[in-house]
Order: sequence, then structure tokens, then C-alpha cells
Amino acid sequence: MKVTKESVTSIEVTLNVEMDSADEDPFLDRSYRRAVGRLQIPGFRKGKAPRSIVESYVGRTALVQEALDFMIPETLDQALKDEDLQAFAEPQVEVLEIEPVSFKAVVPLEPVVDLGDYQNIRIDKTPVEITDEQVNDVIERLRQESAPWETADRGVEWGDLLNLNVKGSVADEEVVNDQGVDYIPQEDNVLPFPGFAAYLEEMTEGQEKDFTLTIPEDYPRPQFAGKECNFHVDVLSVKVKNLAELDDEFAKGVGEGFETFDALLEHVRGRLTEESEYEATREIEMKSVAELVSIASVQASDALYQRELEMMQQERQRMLQGQRLDMDTYLKYIGKTEEEFLEELRPTANERLTRYLVMRKLSQEAAIEVSDEEVQEEIEGALADAGENAQQMQRTLSTDSAKENIRSSILNRKVLQHLVEIAQGANGSASTSGATDSPEASDGPEAGDAEASTATEAEEQPEASTAENTEESNEGA
Repeated sequence: MKVTKESVTSIEVTLNVEMDSADEDPFLDRSYRRAVGRLQIPGFRKGKAPRSIVESYVGRTALVQEALDFMIPETLDQALKDEDLQAFAEPQVEVLEIEPVSFKAVVPLEPVVDLGDYQNIRIDKTPVEITDEQVNDVIERLRQESAPWETADRGVEWGDLLNLNVKGSVADEEVVNDQGVDYIPQEDNVLPFPGFAAYLEEMTEGQEKDFTLTIPEDYPRPQFAGKECNFHVDVLSVKVKNLAELDDEFAKGVGEGFETFDALLEHVRGRLTEESEYEATREIEMKSVAELVSIASVQASDALYQRELEMMQQERQRMLQGQRLDMDTYLKYIGKTEEEFLEELRPTANERLTRYLVMRKLSQEAAIEVSDEEVQEEIEGALADAGENAQQMQRTLSTDSAKENIRSSILNRKVLQHLVEIAQGANGSASTSGATDSPEASDGPEAGDAEASTATEAEEQPEASTAENTEESNEGA
């Protein structure tokens, strides 16, 4: 085997590998053993033909082609060891010749990351202040949600619940025909066309009405934009919310019940405070990561950024499959070619990888680690919250890959908490117990919801980022 370095930088090496027949022979023997069991060669029982016969029957090139899947990774792995190189991620390989086999491998090395003067990052936390208006808004929403609908003895007003028969036609073509449909007229209700709801005001149960509505010129469906629609509406019923008095009896009916209305107010204010504290912490997290990324310098192989882009494309494909769509259909829907779609994704992929590399460097400088005990504690916590799904979740979390993803999630939280503590001052008083897998600090997509379960993280993170597969790549191609 002949290995030559075509180009060498601090972040990338390009290797040209040329194999001779002696190098290829062990791989071709494996290829032969895989192929012989599938072939029915005249004069030989299935699986019994010698290699020379199989090679002459299918051709040496066919055996080589079959062997490439394991020949190139194993040969490249040996070449990396011989050259004392450690790949940061899976190399990009291009086959140059088949007989004899030669290939080129672009090998990403450890990126060079300088965090700059990150110890002096300072971010002020937004003060949390809950107003009476915010509390009253929540109380009113609870009041509306719990109120029953009752028959109204007046004309239609905004927010009523109507039951209607509706017919509408544009240029003698029927475009609306709904019988017994429930409808809540609101100023922002644009169905079936903008302005329809306003014509229902003051109508009463049993009343019928004909009217003509001009559809706005900027209506998104051009076949209707600017045209007139003739409606006939029959009001079958009008109902209104019977709002409760805001007293102790109302409080007892909310959720699990509160003894007094004042206790409900206190609970609502407490929840709003918790939510605002959480949002304030998230804001610090995002700003801290953004500031860290802005002052850091990152040099990484273009191959890493390309691989991150490809992984984002795969993630989108999986998402579409979950919606029973394929990429071709999606591209037609958005009116873009695959190349245009990838170019739109590229900046996000670059930013995501850069964030990961910066946060990874911070974890190394701060010597932040995750113990097996912490991983097990996270798993046990998830199982305790799983209820009747605990057995299924236990199977999900018992694999090595799931545990490594949990470890990665915990590490991300700890690094983020460490960064927030720096941003608040080394001995800052700001609480960072709410530090989460913020999207700004995440090592991959979909890793960011503070309330996401450990099981979800374990299932979704395996292919989240180029760099997550670093250690596997270091073992070879």
C-alpha cells in the first residue's frame, strides 16, 4: 500500500492511497466468500465453487466492487494509524481507480478553536416583575375557558358561538356550502373570507340574511382576489358564555381547586414568576452563547461543514417522512431546486457546527465531565416520571447509544450553566439551575426544549451533529 499526502494543513489532510494486488487479496477473498453462496455456477453445488472459478465467472472487477464497502474503510483506518493521524470525523472518500484500487481521502483533523477573552463575558439578567394586569389576564382566560355556553336572547356579538347554514358563490360558482357549522365571529376571523364576520353582527336566532362581500385584492388565492362573493346565511342558534363571578366559588372550580380567590391569585402570580424566571434564564443563555461565539475564532475543515449540511438535509428528510412527504414533493411545493434548498440550509449548518465546536472547547477548558452516576440518575428520573410507559422507556434507555446521548445532553447543560455563571460574574447571584439544552448552545437540532424528556433526547440525538460522531471517527474511517 502506497500512501502519499496531497495536502496538509492544521485542520485537514488529503491522502492518496494506492493498493496493489497483495493488499487487495484478503478483501477479495472475503468478497468471494460472500458472493459464492449467492451464485449458481454450472458444475458446482451452490457455495462450493472455488474462488478462481467464481472470479472468472463474475469477473475480478465485480469482486472488487463488492469488496469496496469494507476494503476502503479498513485500508483508510490502517493508513491513518501508519501516518499517526486522528480523524475528527468521517473522511470524505473518492474512488479514483478500481484496478488496482486507489482512492483519495480528505481527513478532517481536530478543529482549532480559540475562545478569546471569554472570562470577561458579562450579560445582565432581565429583572422579573409580574404586574397585576398579567395576573388578571390569566384569571380572565381561566374564566372564559370554564364558562358554559348558554342560549343568547340578543343579537350576535363578537365572541358568541353561532351555528350556521352558509352558502356562498363567486361568479355563479358555489364556493361555500356549510350546513350546521359552528362559528365564532371575531374581528380577526378571516374565514370563509375576510370581512364575513362583520355581516353577522346583530343577527338573531332564526334570522336569514343575504349580502355581498368584496374579497380583498391581496387575498392569497388569486382566483378569488378582488371578486364579489354572494352569501346566504341562516342563523340556527346564538350562544354566549355565562361568565362566573370572580370569587371563592370560582377559585374552587379551577384545576384541583383553591380554597379562596386570593389563593388562586397567589398561585397564578407564582406560576407567572416561574415562567418569567425561566425566560430570563433562557435569554441569558442565548446571549451568553452568542457572545462566546462572536469572540471565538474557529478553524475547521470544509468537510466538517459539508457533512453538517448533509446531516441537516437528512434531518429534514426524516421530518418529511413523518409527515408522509418525500423531498421531491417538498421541493416542488416550496418551488426550489435541491441545490437552492441546500444553499439556504448552509448558513444554519455552519452556525450550528461552529456553536458546537465552541461549546466543546469550553467544556475542555473547564474540565467539565459527566459521570456514569449522573447518567444513571437522569435515567432513573425519566423512568420515575414515565408511569405506565416506564418499561418501554427502560428498553429505550438501556442501549449504549441512548446512554451516550443522555451523557451528551447532561454535558451540554453543565457547560451552558458554567457559561452563564461566567456571564453573571464568577460568583454571580443569578440562578442557573434552569439552564437547559438551549437551541443556541445545542449540539444538534431538536435538542433544546427544557421540558423534553430524557427518552426523547435519547431517541433524537444520535445523528444530531457532525461532531457527535467524533470519537467513532477517531477510531477510523
